[in-house]
Amino acid sequence: MPRGMFRSRRLRRVFVKTPGSRTVLQYRRRKPSRAHCASCHKPLAGIPREINSIMRNIPKTAKRPQRPYGGMFCSACTRALVQRKARGAA
Repeated sequence: MPRGMFRSRRLRRVFVKTPGSRTVLQYRRRKPSRAHCASCHKPLAGIPREINSIMRNIPKTAKRPQRPYGGMFCSACTRALVQRKARGAA
């Protein structure tokens, strides 16, 4: 019987083949949900889906796209927002 902390689904279960050709069950942390666009709520591309301890070691340039509003809006919403601002409607 697994320990109490392993009985919940807080940790995901991964079957791993060992060098001794045994298959063992390992418990690993779940990844957080994807980042979403603030306007259309579509999942954002170019943002890694990692836990905080790994995200801390990733360089800033790899954490979000290098464009205005990168990491906040998707590319389609950014394009529309820039067009609205250029027209003076926003």
